[in-house]
Amino acid sequence: MRQQIVAGNWKMNGTIPETENLIKQLLAGDSKNERATVLVCPPFISLQAAAKALEGSHIKLGGQDMSEHEKGAYTGEISASMLLTVGASHVILGHSERRQYHAESDDLVNRKAKAALAAGLTPIICVGESLEQREAGQTEDVVGRQMRGCLNGLGPDDLKKIVVAYEPVWAIGTGKTATPEQAQEVHAFIRDLVKDIDTSAGEDLPILYGGSVKPNNAKELMAQPDIDGSLVGGASLKADDFIAIINAC
Repeated sequence: MRQQIVAGNWKMNGTIPETENLIKQLLAGDSKNERATVLVCPPFISLQAAAKALEGSHIKLGGQDMSEHEKGAYTGEISASMLLTVGASHVILGHSERRQYHAESDDLVNRKAKAALAAGLTPIICVGESLEQREAGQTEDVVGRQMRGCLNGLGPDDLKKIVVAYEPVWAIGTGKTATPEQAQEVHAFIRDLVKDIDTSAGEDLPILYGGSVKPNNAKELMAQPDIDGSLVGGASLKADDFIAIINAC
């Protein structure tokens, strides 16, 4: 059975006290799901405080991005070793907002993924098409190109250590959500693409859905055969909503 993951991407939200309070609420909540791996990704400034608040809990910690470089004169960047130092186990790479606002390419995401794997972090590699691309029937072309670029040079052993998140850009923060059938179609496409590289890795690959995931649509989305969890944005900032999504997995 594939790993089930629910990850909260808090984006640029939450001061240190707000992060500590949200984690306190999450830990006090009554999550009934013991199968799912739960992960929160606060802003960098709050990672150390989050790690302390999560001590002894089942919730894992992740970064929202990282540098391709180990260290050096890269002002404002965060390295894999820095994430590991604060107790992070995962890192989000290639999120559409990084691609859109910071001009991140598939090649850069690929280099970051290799750096994360080399350091022992689990990369959550994000892919997804825009509304214009979907309406033009280009979803598989775009997602396929992103996947091939981001996975370039990764061998079977590497592929067994990654997570992929399908996030249609048109559904992120818009209130629009891909139908379960639309999402499943792309997830199946992604899985088949990885199977073409290595069958076992493709079968075991956790593929998360992201894009306006909420308690009222999470269960139907995650009931699809190739959807293995969610990368949750805004709803992960509300403890009750995030717990409901975890329980729906």
